[in-house]
Amino acid sequence: MKQNVLLVIGFTWPEPASTAAGNRMLQLLDFFKNEGFDIVFTSTASKSELSLDLDALGIISRDITLNDSGFDDFLKEINPTVVLFDRFLTEEQFGWRISESVPSAIKILDTEDLHSLRKVREVSHKKEIPFSTHTWLQEDITKREVASILRCDLSLMVSTFEIKLLTETLKIDTNLLLHLPFLLEEIQATEQEAWPDFDERINFLCIGNGKHTPNVDAVLWLSKEIWPLIRKALPEAKVSIYGAYMPQQVNQLHKPEIGFLVKGWAEDVNEVFKKTRINLAPLRFGAGIKGKLTTAMENGTPSITTAIGAEGMHNDLPWSGAIAETPEDFAREAVRLYSNKEDWERAQQNGLALINELYNKKMLSERFSLVLDNLQRNIEEHRIQNFMGNLVQHQTLQSTKYLSKWIEEKNKKK
Repeated sequence: MKQNVLLVIGFTWPEPASTAAGNRMLQLLDFFKNEGFDIVFTSTASKSELSLDLDALGIISRDITLNDSGFDDFLKEINPTVVLFDRFLTEEQFGWRISESVPSAIKILDTEDLHSLRKVREVSHKKEIPFSTHTWLQEDITKREVASILRCDLSLMVSTFEIKLLTETLKIDTNLLLHLPFLLEEIQATEQEAWPDFDERINFLCIGNGKHTPNVDAVLWLSKEIWPLIRKALPEAKVSIYGAYMPQQVNQLHKPEIGFLVKGWAEDVNEVFKKTRINLAPLRFGAGIKGKLTTAMENGTPSITTAIGAEGMHNDLPWSGAIAETPEDFAREAVRLYSNKEDWERAQQNGLALINELYNKKMLSERFSLVLDNLQRNIEEHRIQNFMGNLVQHQTLQSTKYLSKWIEEKNKKK
């Protein structure tokens, strides 16, 4: 192998065709390939028919198991320069083994989103109580996730809101965090000119993986409270619900007589967006940034979403569509944009500006490359400055390590 080796420990095998997380991982793999790294991707999860063909990308893939000292030998064999943890759960499981077997390897956590934030918001929503940072701070999952961030040399954050939460509320050192949202190609004028215009598009869509609870809740809310209001104003309108792994409670909402069409997984999401006039994303809880919203912008499709949906995605730039909180406001904005060509075209241009200014792959990759290079050259000093991370790492080795070894010995006796 080359001098630089990236080891990825995936929470799942990436599925770019069905999840934003899968697309995110593909972007990171592409970045490291362009930086000259050999890449080894590992996971304890099972592959699916939608899993990315890593071999076709020249990436080595290996199945791994929990509580297995054979992983330590594997680490020494490939001797990674950088280890990328896909979500904090993989760092909890394997981080201490990295520190023991290949201590010089730079540890990077791709948070995807703050899982603790998403979980606490979901619980608050179900209990019908307002979310508060006070509640978030009290939860065990928050302590676990923040401990993981502290143990790593760098955590990749997709949302400006979440960086603010960590730095202002928890006073986490900014040197441990890097704002790295989706890495998207700049939209060229020729691409924009090829987009179908307002009059060539029709109807609405709502898209999202059915395994993701916020997406399922969004479809249920859309069906029960929002769509009837839109349909009343636009009696001929239809909304198509797309997404892999849809549960039965969504599939049974399929009602062509009211224009509510559950279509399942879309083989080509870009074509779906290009044919549709408005994207609906009524998200009532969640975290991170939303791939469905950037994909809409990439295809010139304005979106109606909530404050949670647009959170951390547009800084001070105008949104590509509208942001609404109540069913009445959501439906009114959807009907307005659907019916007003001038407003629709303005929203489309807002999306173009957001992609090219905030999600510019070239600009973001250059920033990441500089940070990575600095880490590689100054890792010892970087770790000395991260005293709280060293403290948490020390405690982890005393607890997680020996629990794992106990489980391994117990498994051997079965």
